[in-house]
Amino acid sequence: MQETLIQIKNEAMSMIVSAEADEIEQIYISFLGKKGKLTNAMKEIPSLPIEERSEIGRLANEIKSTLEEQIKDKRMELKKNRSNPAQEEKTNRKYIPNDNSPVDITMPGNLPPLGSLHLVTQAIREITSIFEKIGFTRVRYPEVEYDWYAFGSLNFPQNHPARDDWETFFVDLPADSKKGNILLTPHTSSGQVREMERVLKNIGARQDGLYAEPGLSIKMLNIAKCYRRQSDVSHTQMFHQFEGLVVGENITIAHLKGVLEYFVKSYFGEKRTFRIRPYHFQFTEPSFEIDISCGVCMGRGCRLCKGGWLEMGGSGMVHPNVLKAGNIDPDKYTGFAFGWGVERVLMMKEGLKIDDLRLLYSNDLEFLEQF
Repeated sequence: MQETLIQIKNEAMSMIVSAEADEIEQIYISFLGKKGKLTNAMKEIPSLPIEERSEIGRLANEIKSTLEEQIKDKRMELKKNRSNPAQEEKTNRKYIPNDNSPVDITMPGNLPPLGSLHLVTQAIREITSIFEKIGFTRVRYPEVEYDWYAFGSLNFPQNHPARDDWETFFVDLPADSKKGNILLTPHTSSGQVREMERVLKNIGARQDGLYAEPGLSIKMLNIAKCYRRQSDVSHTQMFHQFEGLVVGENITIAHLKGVLEYFVKSYFGEKRTFRIRPYHFQFTEPSFEIDISCGVCMGRGCRLCKGGWLEMGGSGMVHPNVLKAGNIDPDKYTGFAFGWGVERVLMMKEGLKIDDLRLLYSNDLEFLEQF
């Protein structure tokens, strides 16, 4: 029985490799159809001695899976060739040996398939380009972070639910005496105070008091991976986020709304609308959540948005305590910040109509190769 199965496999594989478009379906029927060779062989397994059934059954299932995969790959190859006649001609061209050489060096080779940037990478590059046009500087801060930068410096109290290990991934390493526990950063907001420290260091600011000299300007765009204990159609446990931070003299909510409207129109198109809703975040005051009209149902309500709007992320005016944590005088300077998920804004991009965020990390080539 084992030899029979292996013979069936070898016969099928040799036929699949050389199959043309009008032959591949017949090969499937001949081997995997209701009366196919492999199907009939598998029907005989129950009649084998009990001690042989398990091993033969496992082998038969492996062969079946292999043939199904090979036929699927061959279908995709033939489909691509049909859409590219030049490639089909090159693939089907037969080698004719000459008298002087065992290899025909004039025969063109088969080019390897070309890859493309992942959708998330494309989105990050486009987002970066949009904000760079209005003076933002792209930075990136650690994914493995201290509690101080992720929570403490951002005005989170010690008993805040975000510090619970059901919300945040903590790393099993000794805590720092000043900066606290080590964790996987849950948001790019952890880069806010790091950016303030970097800018003040670059301008040679003193460290013994709050900075209040005129002329300070921060325009940060922090894009990085973040980690939270969430998984559904619009959340994954690892995701990308982009954080905007602006600090300067006389910065107001009007500046925040202007930047948000510029991004929405630049990235989603002129027809898409957004709204801000009062909310509460520990590190901004006042705080707002940003919603954008759903690109899947165009505001009618669907599986993804439920009511026509999709929450994109938070924003608000930087809390005075956060400025103090960054050694900046809140009486002299104000600022705003916003944080959105890269995958979430990508899902709502015009024309994509992706209704499950997990598709982006499914490794489904039929899906990914569309982009």
